[in-house]
Amino acid sequence: MQWNKLLSSKTSVKKEKEPREWERYPIDDFEKDYSSIILSASFRRLQDKTQVFPLDKSDFIRTRLTHSIEVATIAKQLGTMVTKSEYLKEFKCSEGENTEEKNKIVNAIPTVLSCAGLLHDLGNPPFGHFGEVVIGEWFKEELEKQSFQFNGEPISQILEPQMKKDLTNFEGNAQALRILSKIYNHPEGYDINLTYSVINTLIKYPNDSLNIDKKHEDVKFHKMGYYYAEKEFFDNLCKETGTKIGDTYVRHPLTFLLEAADDIAYATSDLEDALKKGIFTVDEFIKYFEKALENETFIDENKKEYSEILLDNLKERINCKNRTQESDLIAFQKWTVYAKNWLMYVVVFSFSKNRKQIMNGDYKCDMFQEGFHQYSIRILKGAMREFVFDSSEIIKLELSAKKILTSLLSDFIYAVIHWDCDYEGVEPTDSQMKLIHIISDNYKTDYEMACANLKIEDKKQKESYKLYLRFLMVTDFISGMTDSYAKNLYQELNAIN
Repeated sequence: MQWNKLLSSKTSVKKEKEPREWERYPIDDFEKDYSSIILSASFRRLQDKTQVFPLDKSDFIRTRLTHSIEVATIAKQLGTMVTKSEYLKEFKCSEGENTEEKNKIVNAIPTVLSCAGLLHDLGNPPFGHFGEVVIGEWFKEELEKQSFQFNGEPISQILEPQMKKDLTNFEGNAQALRILSKIYNHPEGYDINLTYSVINTLIKYPNDSLNIDKKHEDVKFHKMGYYYAEKEFFDNLCKETGTKIGDTYVRHPLTFLLEAADDIAYATSDLEDALKKGIFTVDEFIKYFEKALENETFIDENKKEYSEILLDNLKERINCKNRTQESDLIAFQKWTVYAKNWLMYVVVFSFSKNRKQIMNGDYKCDMFQEGFHQYSIRILKGAMREFVFDSSEIIKLELSAKKILTSLLSDFIYAVIHWDCDYEGVEPTDSQMKLIHIISDNYKTDYEMACANLKIEDKKQKESYKLYLRFLMVTDFISGMTDSYAKNLYQELNAIN
C-alpha cells in the first residue's frame, strides 16, 4: 500500500467548484471533511444515543457524541505521535515523494484520524451495542418461523444466504458505511460527501457477513464491514485507496490507530462514568485489578511490571488521610488520563514496530497484542464486564431497550413485507400503510434509487432483492433513531402515556 493512494481525496460525488479567490487561503480536503461531519444531522443525532448507559438521565454520563469526540481526540493525537515518531523516518520516506508530498502526508494523517474518530459510531442504533444485538436476534428468531412469509413462502427460503447473514449479524460498522454511501442518492442535498480515505479508515472489518469468524487469528474476520447491498461501493473504495491487494481486502493502516483510540476511550472513560454512578468504588476496582493480575499467566514479566506500574500509580493517588467519594473520583479521573497516555504510547510503539507488515496488509492483531500494556487493556476491559454490563441497573435499562426495539421492528418489518411488490393479491393493510408513511422520506428515496439500479431480469430474484432492500430500509430508519425518539415512538404506537 502507498500513502498517496491511502490518503485519496476522491469523493463519491463531485464537489461544488469554489471561487478562485478562496485559493489564497486554502483548506485541504480532509479539513473540509471534518467541517462537513460536524455540520451533519447524522453526527448531531449522536448526542442522544447511548454509549454504555441506556436512557440515562444524568448530563455527566457520556453519550455517543461525547464518546466520539474523545475518540477523535485520541485518534488525532495518535496520528500526530506517529508522524513525529523516530521509528517512522524510514516509513515516511519510503516512497520517494518530494518534500511537499511528504509534508502533505504528515499533515493529513492526524486529520483523517480525527474525522474517522468522529464518525466511528455513526451507524450504531439506539441503546448502544446492545441495540445491535437486539436487531440481529430479532431477525434470527423471525427467520426461523414458518409464519414469517412473503407471498406465501417462508422468507428464510427466499433471501440469499448473505442477505440473511447481513440481517442476523446487524453491525454498526457496516451500517456506517451504508450511511456514507448514500450520497449517490442525494447529490443535491446536504449529506456527508467524504473523501474515500476517511471512509476507508472507518472499515474495521473489510469482510462480508458470510465470512465472520470471531475466533480467527486475523481480527478483520471477527465482524463484517459491509452489507451485500454496498458490495460494489466497498470494492470501488478499496480499489481507489489501494486496500484491495489482488483479490484480498485488507485494513487501511490508519484503521489500526482508530480501533486503538476507541479501545482506549472505552476502557478508561466509560469506567469513570460507572464510578461516578456509584456502580463500584475505587477500592473494589483496585481489588479487581490485583486479582486479575494474580490470575494472568505472564510469559513476559516486563508486561506484568508495566501493569503493576498502572496499579501502583492509582494507589498513590488515593493515599491520603481524608478520603471522600469526591476525592476518589478526582483521583480516578486523573489516573485515567495517566493510563490513557501510557496506552497511547504503546500503540504508537506497536504501530511503528510493525509498520512493514501493516503496510503490506499482513498484520493480523490489534495494536495492544504485543505491547507492554497488553494485559492492562485486557484488565480494564474486563472491569467493564465485571462491574458494569452485569449490573442490575444496566440489565433493567437493556430490557426496556429490547422491548422498544423489538416492538418497532415487528411493526415496521411486517408492514413493508408486501409493500412495493409486483405480486397481485398481496399488499399491506391500511394500518401497515400508516406505519410506512411514518418512515422518513429519505429512507424511502434510498430504497427507490437502489431498486431503480437493479439489473436483475428474473422476477423472483428481483422481488427477493427488493424485499432485502425493504428490510434494510427499516433497519436504516430504526438504527438512525435517537434513544428518545425510539422511546417516544414506541409509546405513541402502543398508546402509552
